[in-house]
Amino acid sequence: MKKKKTAVVFWMIFLLGFAVSACGQPKDQGKDSERQRDGEKEASSDSIVCYVGHGFWDGSLDPVKGGFSYGYDFINNGLVRVNPDSEYEGDLAESWEISQDALVYTYQLKEGIAFHDGSKLTAEDVVFTYETVMANQGQNEKVDLSKVEKVEALDTYTVQFTLKEPFSPFLDSTAQLGIVPKESYDRESFDQMPVGTGPWKVIQYDTEQQLIVEANETYFEGAPQIKRVTFVDMDNEAAFSNAKSGQLDVVMVQPAYGVETLEGMHMEKLETMDVRNISLPYREPETITDEEGKTYTVGNPVTSDIAVRKALSVGVNRQEVIDHAFNGVGRPAEGWTDNLIWGNTASYEDGQVEEAEKILEEAGWTDQDKDGIREKDGVKCAFEVYTPADEQDRYMLAAAVAENVKSLGIEIQVKQTTWDEITENAYSQGVVWGYGQYSPMVIDSLFQSEHFGKQAYQNTNGYQNQEVDALIEKAISANSQENAVKAWKEVQTAYEEDYPYLFLVNIEHCYFVSDRLDISVDTQIPHPHGHGMPIICNMKDWTIREK
Repeated sequence: MKKKKTAVVFWMIFLLGFAVSACGQPKDQGKDSERQRDGEKEASSDSIVCYVGHGFWDGSLDPVKGGFSYGYDFINNGLVRVNPDSEYEGDLAESWEISQDALVYTYQLKEGIAFHDGSKLTAEDVVFTYETVMANQGQNEKVDLSKVEKVEALDTYTVQFTLKEPFSPFLDSTAQLGIVPKESYDRESFDQMPVGTGPWKVIQYDTEQQLIVEANETYFEGAPQIKRVTFVDMDNEAAFSNAKSGQLDVVMVQPAYGVETLEGMHMEKLETMDVRNISLPYREPETITDEEGKTYTVGNPVTSDIAVRKALSVGVNRQEVIDHAFNGVGRPAEGWTDNLIWGNTASYEDGQVEEAEKILEEAGWTDQDKDGIREKDGVKCAFEVYTPADEQDRYMLAAAVAENVKSLGIEIQVKQTTWDEITENAYSQGVVWGYGQYSPMVIDSLFQSEHFGKQAYQNTNGYQNQEVDALIEKAISANSQENAVKAWKEVQTAYEEDYPYLFLVNIEHCYFVSDRLDISVDTQIPHPHGHGMPIICNMKDWTIREK
């Protein structure tokens, strides 16, 4: 668990950020040192300071070790990338082909691309990057290459991957992994000073304190207009305080701050595919034993009844929940968002209190003792929902849901605790989860029955449906993205009638942005789960407005 930074720490960072000594700097940074010595006034004319969450403060910046795993054209480009329409397009790759048997992926690289150190990108760099990750997969849990049999350079600009078995989400993997230079890669120095082909190169990285990047003047799509960006790390309250005093150009805020106003700044509420939902344990209560001999209590006597799950889904008023929890910031969600090409949400009317009551009554859930909570066979219609203690927005969401469904005769007890305790209780009680990513493998993770009880965070509610299992396998083995997307949509249609999750809100990521800064909203991609880093997905397109 990270320690929170105080405002005092921020001021130390801010005052020192533009006066860093030459020690620890890479070679050829003399020009950079001059810029720092010139002081704040010069730096502010083409530089910005941002707080964008804790997305890259987890340690290594090395993409081989999982750094910047979503790519974002930041420091190290991937072979492909996601565009504002959530479709894949070439990044380092000009084009790609998938064989009919779905086992061979061939990428044609763009020519003339250079790394920050001046060396030219070739297929050998791609091969080296992927083989290094494959040989050290345990150090990179964010990009799974376990399905890759081999990777080869067919010529200078053509790279070919052969898979062990069909795996349609491999295309997603090639968007997540940034490429490093074979000749200059160093496992130690790349933790803090990675070399890539992206529009930004690292000048200084102080873990969990600050990251300073400078524009890559030779970037193959054109140098960014902004020449320097300093990212600072602090807690949310300190960030908001320093934004009010004019020290930040971009500051991430929780939805609760959405109604605030700051002089010289404006609010940007950015589209995401980030969905909050509550898992509803699917199985009847039972005790299971894992492969190590440890026993677990799984299932729930209340949420295992489809009548309760359906009544919650149609009876809760999502807009009221969003209004109470997030000051109205966000959109009601009954499933995955429609900005995902594989999303297939069956929209239905919620807030149907009478219909929800009818469903519960017909299933035998009645309030016989008149205490406001229904019961059936001596079991109260009540269960727990867990939220992490360090994420207040999830607690507020759960509390708003609990209040909203009281009228249905359902009691939800909200508990804030550690993730360790949450994972221990996730098999038998509800949890507020956040999901949203370009890869449809999130569906496999949550709904494939064989995952239950084997790995933390996978199918924690014990969902099981043979038709869904078969459709997931069909989607994974598809030999084209078109066929895979079609199959993934079929999966969603199949499990929607079981209501295994109470989908609630499609989050909007909120940022205060300086009025002098244009973050190019039109080229922002829909943000995945992970509040903070996604706003920099298009930072190469940001501009500072002339006064």
